[in-house]
Amino acid sequence: MAIFSVYVVNKAGGLIYQLDHYVPRSDTEKTFSYPLDLVLRPRDERVVVAFGQRDGIRVGHAVLAINGAEVNGRFTADGKDVLEFLSNPANYPVSIRFGRHRLSSNEKLMLASMFHSLFAIGSQLSPEVGSSGIEMLETDTFKLHCFQTLTGIKFVVLADPRQAGIDALLRKIYEIYSDFALKNPFYSLEMPIRCELFDQNLKLALEVAEKAGSFGPGS
Repeated sequence: MAIFSVYVVNKAGGLIYQLDHYVPRSDTEKTFSYPLDLVLRPRDERVVVAFGQRDGIRVGHAVLAINGAEVNGRFTADGKDVLEFLSNPANYPVSIRFGRHRLSSNEKLMLASMFHSLFAIGSQLSPEVGSSGIEMLETDTFKLHCFQTLTGIKFVVLADPRQAGIDALLRKIYEIYSDFALKNPFYSLEMPIRCELFDQNLKLALEVAEKAGSFGPGS
């Protein structure tokens, strides 16, 4: 069981804090001969597998590195187009590392804003007045849990579907936010949280939640 990440979204839908606590490793590196037996296509400024699966490489996985050097979107470390490089027989054999691409800061900002809108839509769709909005979304690989305070701040946790004690964890994060962000004289409301004590106590709370699944008195 694991807790993957934490997001804090302000009442306007802006992402003011994000922590990747645990990122499952899905990278696969293989050496290929020419011709490449996978079909690659550009997508969202990346090169991804469009057809063909083998040895842990899946459709949708992105090219992360070539010959040990990280790629920069659709370009190699030395500025060459990835697809052109891989279409040249002279560059083989070649080692390619595939995996799920890491979200950029801009993508995280956009997704936080989208969830803020979905939360509002969920509240408006309710047949009952005063709905709390979306509190949990479930997939086969993770659950998204959300706790919104009376002031509109949203605390979002992505965790393994089997992870217990998330409701208690969300309230613990709110407590940490109150103690180490709101009481910080240098912190401005609704602005990004940059506080070392907040970071330290949040990480400790996540570790406790993963091991114990809950928080006892005084924890």
